[in-house]
Amino acid sequence: MTKKILIVRTSSLGDLVHMLPAISDIARHVPHAQIDWIVEENFAEIPAWHPAVNEVITVAHRRWRKHWWAADTRAERAALRQNLQSRQYDVVLDMQALMKSVWLVRQTHGVRHGLDRQSAREPLASFFYNVKHTVNFWQPAVTRQRELAAAAFGYTYSGEPDFGLGAITDGAEIQPYAVIMPSASRDDKLWPVADWHKVFERLQEHGLALKLLAGNPAEIARAQALVAGRNQGEVLPRMDLNQIAHVLACARVMVGLDSGLTHLSAGLGRPTIGIYKASTPVRTPLEGPAYTASLGERGNAPSAETVLSAVEQALASRDRANPATGQEQSFSFNAAAEGADTPD
Repeated sequence: MTKKILIVRTSSLGDLVHMLPAISDIARHVPHAQIDWIVEENFAEIPAWHPAVNEVITVAHRRWRKHWWAADTRAERAALRQNLQSRQYDVVLDMQALMKSVWLVRQTHGVRHGLDRQSAREPLASFFYNVKHTVNFWQPAVTRQRELAAAAFGYTYSGEPDFGLGAITDGAEIQPYAVIMPSASRDDKLWPVADWHKVFERLQEHGLALKLLAGNPAEIARAQALVAGRNQGEVLPRMDLNQIAHVLACARVMVGLDSGLTHLSAGLGRPTIGIYKASTPVRTPLEGPAYTASLGERGNAPSAETVLSAVEQALASRDRANPATGQEQSFSFNAAAEGADTPD
């Protein structure tokens, strides 16, 4: 008998990537699972990549909140409400535990599962679930989501995370270039220009072209300035998520700030180095089937030398894959390991 499941996790890009192994677990452990997923419209590609996702339902909260009471917005919200209320699910699992996700959960029919007050980022959200689960907050996001799914469906998961991204990676041929993500949503995440140049020089010494990702005009200008005057260095045009994912899947290595695209690279199984400066890798380390390095800590960016060491390990990682598991090495280097204060 089919078990109809609705996953509620709308954003953001990196958080959605962290969700994918939990979807693989559900598909593996819940017989005849039919999984629908409600997600922000800008990120609809991510759940669509996973073969276990039956239907992607989009919400446009980020767009709607700019004109919440406009006629078009009200009509779209009404259409979504009608869509959700026309469905009957066995389980509605809120894997975000925010009031904006509860707003969606309350429009559904089914047994509503979510985090309890001690586990939720916004404790008030827990009052709206029929079944509440305890999941330790201070642990990697991928683990946290896998634990919540396992608790909701009553199984014990095991093994390395399976991101289910074969739709992108199958048939991908590795090319001699490095993808660079030098921009972030906040200026306090940016890394010094001189340090980026040292990394660029090392990558080019290894014969790798540089492909820089950028989105808005400010990011494009920053990326162009970083790579100015370098042969075999380019700022890629703005692309959709499918196009970016295929570029990442063919990269020899990826070096980026703590951003959703850096986490996507790791999930795609590419050797990936993440630079943390205004956030902590304690809860959101890079995870994936290839070499990953989550470097730095909130208030304490990694040095260029630390990143260069990781670059060397990433480029050598093809020769160090564990033949028994197929998994390559990953590690974190953070300020706490050197005696700095751990995050609150």
